[in-house]
Amino acid sequence: MSDEFQDLPAEEQAARLSGLALQALARWGTQGCDPRLIKFRENAVFEVIDRTGQRAALRVHRQNYHSDAALSAELEWMAMLADGGITVPRPVPSVDGAVLVKESSDEVPGYWQIDMLSWLDGVELGEIGEPLELDGRDLQALFRNFGRTVAQLHNLSEAWPRQMSVTRHAWDREGLVGEEPIWGHFWELEALTSGQRSLLLDARAAIGEDLTAYGQTSANYGLIHADLVPENVMLDGDAVQFIDFDDAGFGWHMFELVTALYWLGDEPEIEAMQRALFDGYRELRALTERDLATYPLFAAARSLTYVGWVHTRKNTETAAELTPLMIELAEAHCGEYLASR
Repeated sequence: MSDEFQDLPAEEQAARLSGLALQALARWGTQGCDPRLIKFRENAVFEVIDRTGQRAALRVHRQNYHSDAALSAELEWMAMLADGGITVPRPVPSVDGAVLVKESSDEVPGYWQIDMLSWLDGVELGEIGEPLELDGRDLQALFRNFGRTVAQLHNLSEAWPRQMSVTRHAWDREGLVGEEPIWGHFWELEALTSGQRSLLLDARAAIGEDLTAYGQTSANYGLIHADLVPENVMLDGDAVQFIDFDDAGFGWHMFELVTALYWLGDEPEIEAMQRALFDGYRELRALTERDLATYPLFAAARSLTYVGWVHTRKNTETAAELTPLMIELAEAHCGEYLASR
């Protein structure tokens, strides 16, 4: 993404990408549709109408984040999960059968990767930083079902012959706390005090040691969604649906489960949610006491990734707003983790 485009106000960037989305719809044989922007963070996501008259989501991907091979793997994996019974968006092929296309225009720099996904009619579990509103749903039943669905995702992925050969990034030791973490050098965030930076670096070293000791096996590591925050978990009656696989890749299953609970820490019934999630998971997949003991480890690792996220996006309004919260949570989780060792 060129600096000139990146320096434009978010509203202007979105407007230009809307024009690109409208242009791209011709690849799917859609006419007379005005793309409606519904999310603009990593990707620009638009609600559109496909050529059959059904609602769909058109994604204009952030430049230079995923390779074509990585995005193709994501779409192939999602299709496999959908075939296996998990409700996730399905890739919608273009007129010529492609699930991933590239477009350019005079309004935006370079080429942009674009795909279309089927629409899900569920409602979000919640929003980051906001209390859950479950509208009378049984909390225990909901989180047990949530846990079962996560286990089903991990089971289907483990059984998929292509799991370990596809191209995706890895939330492994290097991806979390190595020299080049996936979401950037969290220890370089300017807003950190010297004491906070020292704490995070101590945690970084300890996390690296403990991840190595924990190890990677087919029982605890594989393809994961990696971003099951409340906004990406959809509810349709009793069914749990997953959206936004943009951060999906290889990682530990406990990292997945910790991420699912990370933003629910202030919920008054968080302990009941956690038990129900783990109990539901265990109905379909093993979760040992050794696995559960890594909770503080992965909570600390997850917190560091969020500090890296705001650091690498420090010029955005969203990152500026979230930086104090990300630091506060990282201090808490890293402090608890180091104390628990």
